[in-house]
Amino acid sequence: MCAQKSNAQNLSFVLEGVHRVKYEDRPVPEINDPHDVLVNVRFTGICGSDVHYWEHGSIGQFVVEDPMVLGHESSGVISKVGSAVTSLKIGDRVAMEPGIPCRRCEPCKAGKYNLCEKMAFAATPPYDGTLAKYYVLPEDFCYKVPESITLQEAAVMEPLGVAVHIVKQAGVKPGQSVVVFGAGPVGLLCCAVAKAYGASKIIAVDIQKGRLEFARKYAATATFEPAKATPSVNAQRMIEENGLGSGADVAIDASGAEPSVHTGIHVLRAGGTYVQGGMGRSEIIFPIMAACTKELNVKGSFRYGSGDYKLAVSLVASGKVNVKELITGIVQFEDAERAFEEVKSGKGIKTLIAGVDS
Repeated sequence: MCAQKSNAQNLSFVLEGVHRVKYEDRPVPEINDPHDVLVNVRFTGICGSDVHYWEHGSIGQFVVEDPMVLGHESSGVISKVGSAVTSLKIGDRVAMEPGIPCRRCEPCKAGKYNLCEKMAFAATPPYDGTLAKYYVLPEDFCYKVPESITLQEAAVMEPLGVAVHIVKQAGVKPGQSVVVFGAGPVGLLCCAVAKAYGASKIIAVDIQKGRLEFARKYAATATFEPAKATPSVNAQRMIEENGLGSGADVAIDASGAEPSVHTGIHVLRAGGTYVQGGMGRSEIIFPIMAACTKELNVKGSFRYGSGDYKLAVSLVASGKVNVKELITGIVQFEDAERAFEEVKSGKGIKTLIAGVDS
């Protein structure tokens, strides 16, 4: 399948159904709100949710019923601004936060816009994503990046924003011990953010040796490969091998795997904090007795909220978090489907799709 770029106004990568994608030239989106900007998308990362829609056509209650543009981890350059825009100008390089809340519901008014009841999130049915030449966003959801940050790195601000939110939910403090389950992009970034927050021990857990090796070089102080044993046995071995005393201060699950959830609960000390960041099956068996008797703080984490993107940009700009090391492949827009195949096969850490050539 080839992209037809000649004379295309807004070439887009569209999902029609399971494993059915096409390139479609759509109209350049209009700026209908004076606070909106038009972004020329330059790089887009592929997320597990994008691949899941491509493979299954749905995620839970979100079902692809009409053709939908994929992608939501993007960066770009401002090409047009609304009449009321004051913080951005044409030519500015930005990281794009891809969810637009209503700003009026109770969660929005309470400062938790990531829980907005009417969130319009890119590449979540029925809303189109960012794998197109142009995309419209409100100016305050575009974050200008300094010259020290490349547009490739700026595209990784989305998963970094997720990691920032998870670590903030965990309340990680200097000197604490943190166990992170899942050494994919979000898990690795959780390790990096926890390190930036001053955690003294950061243990990455995964079943793939290659990912553990990368995690140790990247931001983890130690790694752990679970044995074919019960979660409580694995948790006890992790505690002993890493000198965690009565248990870890914080456990973060970025895998969604039920055994990881169990091990995370068991590895914590009394009064510790558990944060669920990974999405797995909608329902699982949960070790409620351990959570209860240890008086654990059990929290969920969903996307990102106020200040998370801004902090993500700051962490990269200051050198406290390195996202460049995670970018293991860049494919051209006309080869977008290959990026999905690579992510599905587990190749590399973070694959980016370059934007449409002008």
